[in-house]
Amino acid sequence: MTSPHPTPLSYKDAGVDIDAGDALVERIKPLAKKTMREGVLAGIGGFGALFEVPKRYKEPVLVSGTDGVGTKLKLAFEWGMHDTVGIDLVAMSVNDVLVQGAEPLFFLDYFACGKLDVDTAAAVVGGIAKGCELSGCALIGGETAEMPGMYPAGEYDLAGFAVGAVEKSLILTGAAVKPGDVVLGLGSHGVHSNGFSLVRKCIERAAGQLPATLDGMPFKEAVMRPTRLYVKNVLAALAAHPHTEASGGIKALAHITGGGLLENIPRVLPEGTAAHLDQGSWPQSELFAWLQATAGIGDFEMNRTFNNGIGMVVVVAAEAAGAVAGTLQAAGEQVHRIGRIAQRGSGAPVEVI
Repeated sequence: MTSPHPTPLSYKDAGVDIDAGDALVERIKPLAKKTMREGVLAGIGGFGALFEVPKRYKEPVLVSGTDGVGTKLKLAFEWGMHDTVGIDLVAMSVNDVLVQGAEPLFFLDYFACGKLDVDTAAAVVGGIAKGCELSGCALIGGETAEMPGMYPAGEYDLAGFAVGAVEKSLILTGAAVKPGDVVLGLGSHGVHSNGFSLVRKCIERAAGQLPATLDGMPFKEAVMRPTRLYVKNVLAALAAHPHTEASGGIKALAHITGGGLLENIPRVLPEGTAAHLDQGSWPQSELFAWLQATAGIGDFEMNRTFNNGIGMVVVVAAEAAGAVAGTLQAAGEQVHRIGRIAQRGSGAPVEVI
C-alpha cells in the first residue's frame, strides 16, 4: 500500500535513538562485570537475569527493597554532577534490605529520560555499578527507557530494586529489643538522599551567599556526597555478634531515611518500648548546622526531616554494646552511643530526644 506521506519517518525521527541505546549497553557491560559474584547465572543482555541463591544458606529467606533518589536529582541536573547519584540509588535499597539482617545479592536499575545522552547515562550507571561493588551485590539487569516528551531536556529519573537473603533463624525483627538495650548510631555521609526538597529551598534562600566549603570539601560536593553503604561492615558485625539469649548481641537495625531519626527507629521497636536518644551525644556536621540555621528550624524538625548525622541505628544488648561498637569502629564506622531503650508508658511517645 502506498503511503500518502512521501517522507518516511523512523523511530529516530520520533525521538528514540536505538543506536545510542546500544552504545550505552556496551559502555555498561564492563561496569556490570566488575560486580559479578557467586550465584549469577546470567546477567546483562537477556530478557531476564538469573541468580541462584548460594548453597551455604540452609533456610534462605529472600528480602527485597525498592527506592529512588528523590529530588536530589534536581541538583544533579543543575550542577552537572551525575557520577554519585547511582551510589545513592543502590544504597537506599541495600541499606533497607540490610535492616532485616540480609546480605544483598543482586540489583536492577531503571533509568528513564526524554532523550538519551550516553555520557550522562554511563556516568549514572557507573555510580550504580560502584555502589553494587561496594555492597557486594551483582548488577544483573535493568531498563533504559527513552521516552520523548516525558521529561524536560537534560533530566532523567531513577529507580532501583535489590534482593537479598538471610537465614530464616537470623532474621532481625526487633522482637528481642527490651528496656535497657543500648542504641548505637553510625555516622552518615551528610544528607544522603532524603530531605532534598528542604535542602533545595535552603540553597534558594541563601543564593549568592553559599559557603565555599563545608566539612572540608567544596559546598556542592558536601551536599551531593552519596549515601553511605553500611552493608559489609554491619554484616561483619552481625556475624561476630549475633543475638542469642546468652550473649545479647545485635537485636535490631534501622536505616535512617525519610522521616529522619524520629520516624525510623520506632519501626523496629516492639510494643511497649521507646527509644530515648540524647541530643548532643553525636556531633552535628557543618552541613547540617548550615541547613538548620538557614532553614531556621529547631532540633525536633531537623531530626524528623534529616538523618542529622546518623545514617544507621544499631540496637544492641547493653552487655555487648562495647564489643559491637569496637567491631564497627575497627571496620571504619563512626560509632556513637546515642541512647537507650526504655519502657513505654500508656500514651507516651515511641521516641524521645
